[in-house]
Amino acid sequence: MKLGMVGLPNVGKSTLFNALTNAGAESANYPFCTIDKNIGIVSVPDERLDALAKMYNPDKFTPATLEFVDIAGLVKGASKGEGLGNKFLADIREVDAIVHVVRCFESMDIIHVDGSIDPARDIETINLELIFSDVEMVDRRIDKAKKMVKADKKYQAEVDFFEGLKKHLEDGKPARSYEATEDEEEMLKTCPLLSLKPVIYAANLSEDDFRNNIDTNEHYKAVCRIAEEEKAAIFPICAQIEAEISDMDDEDKAMFLSDLGLETSGLNRIIKEGYSLLGLISFLTAGQPEVRAWTIKKGTKAPQAAGKIHTDFEKGFIRAEVVAFDDLMACGSMAAAKEKGLVRLEGKEYVMNDGDIVLFRFNV
Repeated sequence: MKLGMVGLPNVGKSTLFNALTNAGAESANYPFCTIDKNIGIVSVPDERLDALAKMYNPDKFTPATLEFVDIAGLVKGASKGEGLGNKFLADIREVDAIVHVVRCFESMDIIHVDGSIDPARDIETINLELIFSDVEMVDRRIDKAKKMVKADKKYQAEVDFFEGLKKHLEDGKPARSYEATEDEEEMLKTCPLLSLKPVIYAANLSEDDFRNNIDTNEHYKAVCRIAEEEKAAIFPICAQIEAEISDMDDEDKAMFLSDLGLETSGLNRIIKEGYSLLGLISFLTAGQPEVRAWTIKKGTKAPQAAGKIHTDFEKGFIRAEVVAFDDLMACGSMAAAKEKGLVRLEGKEYVMNDGDIVLFRFNV
């Protein structure tokens, strides 16, 4: 999973990126500090994998990974090449989902590119630049479909669909909020629109507001209203706090978070939202050589899941030996789970579940 972190200059985007990844991206108080994209790869925390490691004491421990991309700050006119617009738009095309960092704190020490704090305006600035870029792409798609209509009338449905989508975009609404039929969804998938990407709004609060005043922070409430309208995910976060805990050991971090009334860090919450937005789950493989997590889409069938490990596994798929994580933990060992009949033999039509522990049988 690849998440692109976006936001106007000086909203705390690179500070948050550094805290989440410890990748050392430059962070400074002036626009366009982030010129080239920064990339950080982090392990996805999974208590199930930790429990399997204790059970098997494997030679190798391989969690799933998440890639964060800290993308250059955006300003008005990016879709026309203003600022670092062209680089921004190219970088954002490569990510699976967007983490949109929105500034919800006041500070005389940190300048804002537009001179004041207004989350609704900031969100609109970025959304409109993505939409403007999408309109140009949709226009090209309409022109292409109109030419195809001359040879085959079936392309008229494509013309009608994209003309309707264009009007939706020109009303300032992102492609992800456009109501489409199942057939239209298939057409939409063939057009890589920026405003179609899932969005998580990360409302960056001051430490004081994050600790004491989340529910009364008017800037945060404004972001909540926008996220609800767009059906986007949102959560409050304090980049400064995340920076403070990024170097702590697990015990100190847990105590610090507990004092804040939090169960997990900002990184874990972003990962959870990202998996939910993109419809992702994990299956696990376990043994003495290696304990590993594999990320797949919900609804993936066993042969395709096997193909994540190796293409030969999918080509020569015979069956999958599957046990639920909770069942294995309750039994204490794979042998005990088999004795109780909890290890199932599944075929090609089996749909994988989150937390399945699997051994694939194949023949090539």
